[in-house]
Amino acid sequence: MKIAIVTDAWLPQTNGVVRTLMSLRRELAALGHDVLMITPEQFTTIPCPTYAEIRLALVPGFEVERLLSEARPDAIHIVTEGPLGLAARRYCQRHRFSFTTSFHTKFPDYIEARFYIPSRWTYELLRRFHAAASSTMVATESIRRELESHGFTQLSRWTRGVDLTTFRPIAKPATDFKRPIFLYVGRIAVEKNLPAFLDLDLPGTKLLVGDGPARAELQQRYPDARFVGRQEGEDLAFLYGMSDVFVFPSQTDTFGLVLLEALASGLPIAAFPVAGPIDIVEQSGVGVLDWNLREAALKALDIDPEACRARAQEFTWGASAAQFLSNLALVR
Repeated sequence: MKIAIVTDAWLPQTNGVVRTLMSLRRELAALGHDVLMITPEQFTTIPCPTYAEIRLALVPGFEVERLLSEARPDAIHIVTEGPLGLAARRYCQRHRFSFTTSFHTKFPDYIEARFYIPSRWTYELLRRFHAAASSTMVATESIRRELESHGFTQLSRWTRGVDLTTFRPIAKPATDFKRPIFLYVGRIAVEKNLPAFLDLDLPGTKLLVGDGPARAELQQRYPDARFVGRQEGEDLAFLYGMSDVFVFPSQTDTFGLVLLEALASGLPIAAFPVAGPIDIVEQSGVGVLDWNLREAALKALDIDPEACRARAQEFTWGASAAQFLSNLALVR
């Protein structure tokens, strides 16, 4: 089957959406499917306001129409609600083609946190965008229920996976970082709620991996925390493996691939009881979910790393790709 995937989120961005799409493309290709990726790489772009590292396609409608018309895919999946997603949606509606979408990012909550625009306004715009799709894929049951409360319909599940080879338990190495090491991995941005972690009175070291618009300010405000910037591959896997607890202060993520990477590395989770952590930790005992994040982080130190690894093994990219395929709608 020829599958067109249209996304405004793509390299050189490093986030859960991009990693999900790269893993999906690899799995679909391994199954013999022909995958056409339509991404900002193929267009003239401008920087996204307040997120210069995110590039937005400039007036992409004609080129999106050409690419889809020439490819004649059997299925079209729209990942994002940006310029490319809007152009692909218009193309499908104009030609009366069925298509699917997915909901990856709680932009309404991000926009409210940054610009104080009520999230209900933005959710209404997103609801209208996704309402034309035959199905909107969501990563977790919690997000499905949350979107239903905002009026979204025709929701289907599309779970995620983790690279169990790269992310694995290792013997705790000697380090200059004082133990226990409480780790955060992800964007350093206001919507990630990092002060909720950085303000905690915890022993040992707070280690933050990632980059973003709030990094300079937070480094200045929290000089005792260790910020090491963006890391990838084996370097990132080593930082997971050397740490003791993964702290996830975000309350706006739809899943959190980093949670699976931490578990695969034998790292227990401390987080708030919100969508993402609730769905991954559930009743498995591999994390502590509490509105008192300090208590959660300290209690998580007692969790068995082997149980964390076993929980991560329940999430594979092969199963994720199979679920994605089952949700697709044929163009014709």
